[in-house]
Amino acid sequence: MTSLFSKIIAGELPSHRVYDDEYFVAFLDINPIQRGHTLVVPRQEIDRFFDCSESVLQASMPVAKRIARAIEQVVPCNRIGVMIAGLDVPHAHVHLVPIQTTGDLSFAQAQPGNSSELAALAIQIQSFL
Repeated sequence: MTSLFSKIIAGELPSHRVYDDEYFVAFLDINPIQRGHTLVVPRQEIDRFFDCSESVLQASMPVAKRIARAIEQVVPCNRIGVMIAGLDVPHAHVHLVPIQTTGDLSFAQAQPGNSSELAALAIQIQSFL
């Protein structure tokens, strides 16, 4: 079964992409837990992050680092929190979340994002990549 993220990667569903290469796509979460919450997703559809090949695992953090640095240029924060949860969508992904404290990493505070605000934010983040 094709995942929601595979449909986003294929362009079948809209997204606010900030990064796209041969192996990964990154886009803003439409239900962000903090402004700038970004998902880094391998193009290959694999359910569990740690089932990814060694090469995908090794390549994921440099990509995440580059995107995190760009997010920090746009969204004021103390850190970029990194989470691998993988329960909502059966497709491996890394959450990059601008945070002030560890309490900012709670999915309980997720709210639907405003599409026009997400689009503008994506453009801002892209400008630093």
